[in-house]
Amino acid sequence: PLAALAGILGGMIWGGIPGLLKARTGAHEVINTIMMNAIAIRLTDWLIKSREPLILLDTTASVPRTPFVVPGAMYPQLGGTPLHIGLLIALGATALVWWFLYRTTLGFEIRTVGANPHAAKYAGMSVSRNFVLAMALSGGLAGLAGAGEVLGVQHNLSPGFFAGVGFDSIAIALLARTDPFAIIPAALLWGGLLNGAGLMQIRADLSIDLVKIIQGLIVMFVAADQIVRYLWRVRAARKEDEVVIARGWSQ
Repeated sequence: PLAALAGILGGMIWGGIPGLLKARTGAHEVINTIMMNAIAIRLTDWLIKSREPLILLDTTASVPRTPFVVPGAMYPQLGGTPLHIGLLIALGATALVWWFLYRTTLGFEIRTVGANPHAAKYAGMSVSRNFVLAMALSGGLAGLAGAGEVLGVQHNLSPGFFAGVGFDSIAIALLARTDPFAIIPAALLWGGLLNGAGLMQIRADLSIDLVKIIQGLIVMFVAADQIVRYLWRVRAARKEDEVVIARGWSQ
């Protein structure tokens, strides 16, 4: 548990930095997190490979990596299968995120700020605080996921192990429309495509690029709402069709 909590804490600190930059300077959080990912990958690479000074490198290993975690920090396996309790933790985290977003005051504020920061500020909510909080909590979830990979699968950390993972998570979030429970089938679909690509190439003699094409099409049709509306001639809502519930003093 302490190792998993350390992963959460590290992720919260690292994720809170883009949130702070967003709150103070308006810097785009996607660009900042991508750059922070690059910094984290290179920093980890140096921490593992460094010999003078020796920091995390296991000098007895034939390849650059950290020492194996102690047995007490490893995630227990589920029934002798390759699965471990990280799967149950992920499902529990999904339910917890849904409860937090839709059943708590802080969750309501985060959703409001995300939907319309100006309206949230007008209602008395702290936009800056919610930016930092949302990014820190997201970083904590990412740290929990990373800790699960180290404690439950690899049991050590090698350079560049998490390179490219962040882009997959962006695609999964787009596919799930940021719904906490929809993340589960979206992640299973994406994971199935990634893990089955190699076997598909061997057994069906199909190029692995087919999976990348499918992934690109999925993201395009999910994200490109205007393209779909144009192709299917879906009429966008007009101003006069909108029902106004309330107006501000100046309107």
